[in-house]
Parts: sequence; C-alpha cells; structure tokens
Amino acid sequence: MRSRAFTLIEVLVALMIFGLTAVVMGGAYLNVLNSYEVAQRSNVSDGEVSFARSQLLTQSDLPTAQAGAEFDDGDSHVKWTAEIDPADTTDLFTVVFTCTITSPKTVEPKTVVENFMLLRPTWSDPSARSTLRQNAASRIALAQGKQAQ
Repeated sequence: MRSRAFTLIEVLVALMIFGLTAVVMGGAYLNVLNSYEVAQRSNVSDGEVSFARSQLLTQSDLPTAQAGAEFDDGDSHVKWTAEIDPADTTDLFTVVFTCTITSPKTVEPKTVVENFMLLRPTWSDPSARSTLRQNAASRIALAQGKQAQ
C-alpha cells in the first residue's frame, strides 16, 4: 500500500529548483539596483557637463574660451577646457571640449570629451576672415566654371 506523500528526492529537487530561482532573481535584482545607481550618477554629471558647455558658448573672447574655467557644483569640482581651431569656413571653428568632474564619491575623476563645430564671428581674426571669404569666392567661381575676380 502506497502512501500519498513526497519522497525525500522530490523534496530535495524542489528545494534545489527554488534555491536556483532565488539566486537568479536576487542577481537580477542587484543588477537593476546597480543600473539605477549608475544612471543617477550619469544624470548628475550630464547636468554639470551641460552647464560647463553653456559657459563655453557664452564666451565672446577666443583666448578666454580656450583657457576654460572651473566651478564647484555641490560636492563636485568641474574643470573644462577647449581646444579651438578655425575651420576652412568663415567664422566656423572646430572645438574639442574637455570637461573633468572630480567628486569625493568617486575614486577617479570623470572626463567627458566632446567634438563639435561652432559658429562664432567674435572669435575670428578679421584678416583671416577676409582671406577665407576670398578663398570661398574663388572655389565657388571655379565650381561654376567662371574665372575668379
């Protein structure tokens, strides 16, 4: 006569499946928590980089813009610099923007490097501007099949 109960092997298999499921679910939960923490730190530094970039965009003087600036934002220290080179177009500049964020919460400072083009007439040298305009007029005339004047 068989009794209606679980055998020891069935109970052990059920406990093993439950344990593996708990380990997998716990690992997934920790990954989600770590992702939230990383996203939160990234959002904070994105605001600091955006503010530093806005400081660059408000500079009307080229040497001041290249020198960069520093500021403190809460518990972080932010330093930015810009390598600015004139492009082949009048008043257009290639900018390599570097922003370094130092925080006591992190071991290493976070460095963000952005490359972009910026139109700034106040940064142009008047003699270089006239040379670039003349070169552009020559290229246009050549492309149209006309002689440059």
